[in-house]
Amino acid sequence: MKYRAEIDGLRALAVLPVILFHAGFEWFSGGFVGVDVFFVISGYLITTIIISEMAEGKFSIVNFYERRARRILPALFFVMAACLPFAWLWLTPNDLKDFGQSLVAVSTFSSNILFWLESGYFDTAAELKPLLHTWSLAVEEQYYILFPIFLMLTWRLGIKWILILLSIAFFISLGIAQWGAYNSPTAAFFLLPTRGWELLVGVFAAFYLKYNTHLKSHILNQALSLLGFCLIVYSIIAFDETTPFPSLYALVPTIGTGLLILCAVPNTFIHKLLSLKFIVGIGLVSYSAYLWHQPLLAFARHRLLGDISDLILIALCMTSLVMAWFSWKFVEGPFRNKHTITRNKVFVFSMAGIGIFCSLGLSVILKNGYGERVNFTEELMSSFERPSLDHCFDDEALYEKSEWGCVIGKKKDTIDYIIFGDSHALSLKGVFDEIGNQKNISFFFTGLSACLPLMDIHYPKGSYGDLFNCQALSERVRSFAIEKNTKGIILSARWAAYTDGYYDGSGLILTSNQPGGIFSKSSSIEAFEQGFNKSVDFFKANKMELIVISQPPHQAYSPEKIYFHANIFGIDISSLSVTKAKFESLMRIPNSIFFSRSGEYVLIDPLSTFCDVRCDIGGSDLSYYYDADHLSSAGALKLKPVLIEAFE
Repeated sequence: MKYRAEIDGLRALAVLPVILFHAGFEWFSGGFVGVDVFFVISGYLITTIIISEMAEGKFSIVNFYERRARRILPALFFVMAACLPFAWLWLTPNDLKDFGQSLVAVSTFSSNILFWLESGYFDTAAELKPLLHTWSLAVEEQYYILFPIFLMLTWRLGIKWILILLSIAFFISLGIAQWGAYNSPTAAFFLLPTRGWELLVGVFAAFYLKYNTHLKSHILNQALSLLGFCLIVYSIIAFDETTPFPSLYALVPTIGTGLLILCAVPNTFIHKLLSLKFIVGIGLVSYSAYLWHQPLLAFARHRLLGDISDLILIALCMTSLVMAWFSWKFVEGPFRNKHTITRNKVFVFSMAGIGIFCSLGLSVILKNGYGERVNFTEELMSSFERPSLDHCFDDEALYEKSEWGCVIGKKKDTIDYIIFGDSHALSLKGVFDEIGNQKNISFFFTGLSACLPLMDIHYPKGSYGDLFNCQALSERVRSFAIEKNTKGIILSARWAAYTDGYYDGSGLILTSNQPGGIFSKSSSIEAFEQGFNKSVDFFKANKMELIVISQPPHQAYSPEKIYFHANIFGIDISSLSVTKAKFESLMRIPNSIFFSRSGEYVLIDPLSTFCDVRCDIGGSDLSYYYDADHLSSAGALKLKPVLIEAFE
């Protein structure tokens, strides 16, 4: 296969935005499309090699996998090995256990499936997972298993039928991706069936160039290659985390890449640009750069536990390129030399590496992250445990089940109050049980994680709110309140998640004020305000008391991570707690909405209970939180005096 310098330049155009996106630079909000560019390039290169060898009758599946092993595994194993000491030193037991699962999944080329299954309401933030980026390698390797076999089975049918079958697969995959981006976005993002069509764009380019020459019109090549370049750049700048992906939107960067492969011929402006020596140099090390950047950024975030300055982020990005050159020079290069490292050595190395990393990963999993590395008391460890669930909570069909809630507190014929909310309400279940028994109050408790307990709130397809039908549960709660003639209702939620998100600006879930409406930050805030006002008006009109429990201070990090760092690095726990000012900034929008209706309902604010200058996370042997924002049993008890005042 003839070397094309511009393809390496295209690799540079793919990898740099990915690195800068993961570093958090806003100008590269769509930098994730670099992965899509890689998929197209990979489809093109692999297909070109395979069909050339098949046309000459020289294709060997063993040779194919030998080349893949030489290309993929040495640098991958090198990076994984380099991660091990930092994971041991800097990851909490739970994070280390997750890392162990990643080691097994990466080694078996199933990390995309693992990260899909792990994604959820209580999952570790993506930016903290050192091997998260390997999902794309898993997609490619799964594709490499299927595609050569497909060509071997269909080659005798002829090119026409091969292309027809591939076209059918393309449109099916694209259709699933379009549907999945709106109905099951996480699965659509990570899995092969919704990504396969992107690789097929490169496949079609390879077939075209194998049996056709480049366009003869210089002007047309100039125009189309420039268009392709602009499509990629536009995607990098204009797309962001709210863009449904990989939907039809993904056609923009993938078609752009296809146009560059087909039309960026010598003497075109884009060919000259992409063939510049330093750009080609970055492209040559792009694979290793991709491997290095995420671990460097993730481990830095684990170690520093704070807002990383732009200067440090830039330094980490530069370091990933330096390490990439080292890997390319001293790891990738030697393994590509067939004279020094034979096929048998490659396969032995591959199987040994897979076996070693799988064993290490399983060891970490079975040992629960080697919790003995830290001197946590049993009392402290127990405070990190999430409250147990029962039929009262987190059931996707809760709104229609006969057992859809629990009576807590004083058991009697009447229901005094209904407690309804998301997982923040679950954190308070135990303390309300105590209050009820103490004050002779019966509570009916129900709720769903990621379910905003306000009226007429709609959710994006595939979200928790949509899948669990929060709206139906909310309607049932209101009907039940009227039916039982309750004194009132208590609402508890992670309010800021539905308006301003988290400290990094990302939101948990977007809401809309109408089914099928536009989901954005502004529409979410508008829907929140409308839902709150409707709720106040409803309970006021029905002469029921409305009690709203404001959000407990949201810590910047999980308590396990804070206590781990305090233990390992001798850092004062209080210094790692979130500041009062920072949390108040996060709550500014919900608070402004809450205060606009003050006097018409009861607002319980935990702020004064937990915060002075900083918001207390707990004592030396007891955490008030089981994760960054949910109160532990101890934290709920700390809030009890404020809660009980509402019933005096």
